Amino acid sequence: YIDEVKQNFKNLMLTSPGERIMNSDFGVGMRNFLFEPKDLVIPKIRQRIDGQISKYMPYVRINKIQFNHNVDPIIAQDSNVLSITIHYEVPSLNLSTTLVVQSEDMN
Repeated sequence: YIDEVKQNFKNLMLTSPGERIMNSDFGVGMRNFLFEPKDLVIPKIRQRIDGQISKYMPYVRINKIQFNHNVDPIIAQDSNVLSITIHYEVPSLNLSTTLVVQSEDMN
């Protein structure tokens, strides 16, 4: 179950809304945020993650979301680099781990 939860979470992050047939709201749609100004888009991403988790994976508890963690700030600011580290847990599985999604995962 642990591997399934991890894979489902990654799929939720990388799927764009409208990509799933019969479920047009599913997905955070990280690709949609790549070319947006980082200071404007980070609150939108955070809100989208929270909403999608509560709707599709309510058994997951988000502890912390970090943006562009361990990325050179100059590179992150001036390019379309986006890295998100999500610290989360699944109490029913006694799982506490992180998910890292980077720009290259979104292509």
